[in-house]
Amino acid sequence: MIIVERGSPHHPGATALLEQSHALMRSLFPPEENFFLDINALAASDIHFFMAREGDSIMGTGALKTCEGYGEIKSMFVAEEARGKGVADAILRQIEDQARAENLPVIRLETGDALVAALKLYVRNGYKTCAAFGQYLDATRSVFMEKQL
Repeated sequence: MIIVERGSPHHPGATALLEQSHALMRSLFPPEENFFLDINALAASDIHFFMAREGDSIMGTGALKTCEGYGEIKSMFVAEEARGKGVADAILRQIEDQARAENLPVIRLETGDALVAALKLYVRNGYKTCAAFGQYLDATRSVFMEKQL
């Protein structure tokens, strides 16, 4: 059974997944088009960090950053061996539930055009493409999406 709960990006299992995610992003995109938050930034007070686990095994991570008037999805990543098991959907539901609890009207995200599985996840869950938002540059490899809550 997949359990999604609040956690710390400093948890060893979460840190290992985040480092895998960061390495993947660095391999796919140039430095100026990488917008992931480092592990310490994910521990900030405006971030709700979630871990998905099965037993003691951390299988995925995701976070909600609370912004003025919207929430932003950050650090969605699922361990390769856990893909296809519904982990990403479970984390996304938890993030959306947290955004609703915070009375945020919309949730947004930035992802890369090479992340096909992520794009499919978001479309399947009702996210639509939108314009760049917040502090992002309109990078050529970024895809911006949002969902009204």
